[in-house]
Amino acid sequence: MQDSYGDSSVLRYADADRPVIGRNDVLIRVAATSLNIGDWHLMTGLPLVARAALGLRAPRSRIRGMDVAGTIVEMGADVTGFAVGDAVFGVANGGLAEFTRASASAIVAAGPDLGFEHSSALPTSGATALHALREAGGVQAGQKVLVIGAAGGVGIYAVQLAKAFGALVTGVCSTAKTGFVEGLGASRVIDYTREDLAESAERYDLVIDMVSNRPVAQLRSVLAPRGTLVIVGGEGGSRFLGGLTRPLGASATSALHAQKAHGLISVTRASDLQTLADLVESQKIAPVIDSTFPLSEGVEAMRRLESGAAVGKIVVVP
Repeated sequence: MQDSYGDSSVLRYADADRPVIGRNDVLIRVAATSLNIGDWHLMTGLPLVARAALGLRAPRSRIRGMDVAGTIVEMGADVTGFAVGDAVFGVANGGLAEFTRASASAIVAAGPDLGFEHSSALPTSGATALHALREAGGVQAGQKVLVIGAAGGVGIYAVQLAKAFGALVTGVCSTAKTGFVEGLGASRVIDYTREDLAESAERYDLVIDMVSNRPVAQLRSVLAPRGTLVIVGGEGGSRFLGGLTRPLGASATSALHAQKAHGLISVTRASDLQTLADLVESQKIAPVIDSTFPLSEGVEAMRRLESGAAVGKIVVVP
């Protein structure tokens, strides 16, 4: 848990009260939690504008971890469709704990063959990639898709999902991760340390950018004349607004171009979780785990996330 904003050093391993659930909630005994960049933003309180909702001086929610898998041990009075003892996965409030509270509308049944650790690695990253490709990007079979940040938490799903939808995928990553991205199903991999994307003659129907370190004009230059750019999240930028101005600006100027541009802020739904579970069951996508830490080493797990060195999801187990 944490009592103030900051880097991973503000986290501490301590006793916490069991969450109290509402009428539409379930209490889950956590079997696994995976970390997201969103957990880092909640921990640091960055960008600062977010603290209006998170808590001005300190976080109102003191336990991190939003993606969980585990077993239902208690249900609210209005919950239907589940039973105590059910294995589930989805989005919760405070997954880095023995017990966590989740809305019944934000979880689905966990398949018996996937396992808790892999189930926990699906929700936010998988749903974000799904929204970027399907809702914002309108991906179609046969299209050329460029995924920038292909080895990241969202990128690993974006590459796999784009291929599952019948697209031809090009991934952008660093030298050390090119083989990994090829293994995800990319038909071509660009090593950004050796190849300048701005000089590429290739044009893509859909560009999904998870990195946010290239000018929007450069991204448009590799788009087909009527292609679509999707900027996921808002990394970088100032401490106050972070990278939020970039996707918002791209969306605002989209009307001036034949090319479409969208800034994506994703909210995970139960229907997304079921879609992802079905795709895993049919072996069209697979979660990728970088490393697993015990709950007592949650600080070290967050440091691994902060380092940017992870290839796949970081999972914490009791």
